[in-house]
Amino acid sequence: MPELTWLASAFPNFLRYIVVSFALAGLFLWIYVLITPWREFALIRAGNASAALALTGALLGFCLPLANTIAHSVSLTDLVLWSLVALVVQVIVHVVMRILLPHLKQSIEANELAAGVAAGGFAVCFGLINAACLTT
Repeated sequence: MPELTWLASAFPNFLRYIVVSFALAGLFLWIYVLITPWREFALIRAGNASAALALTGALLGFCLPLANTIAHSVSLTDLVLWSLVALVVQVIVHVVMRILLPHLKQSIEANELAAGVAAGGFAVCFGLINAACLTT
């Protein structure tokens, strides 16, 4: 059966890409929670939907270009390098958003949904643009 032969030969590459991609997503989450002035996981455990929306949007904003990079990369090195570019872009988006919304920390901590939607929405929107730019 040719499909099984193909699967057996392609599976190790799949494993390499998925492990590296999950590690990159984990790296992004680690950096993101380090640069935000609020404590996402503690807030989420306490039921703060605003923090959950902001974190989920940020992760989506990174994973969109990550997925695009996976689909178009020619090697694991290519994947890592372009994913690091995507990570830097998302960090810059977050920093600019905090400048534009100076009370974001207090709003997220107070569970004001508008703040979570804005933070997550900004990250997703710029993540989409970032993903598109990574294919040019």
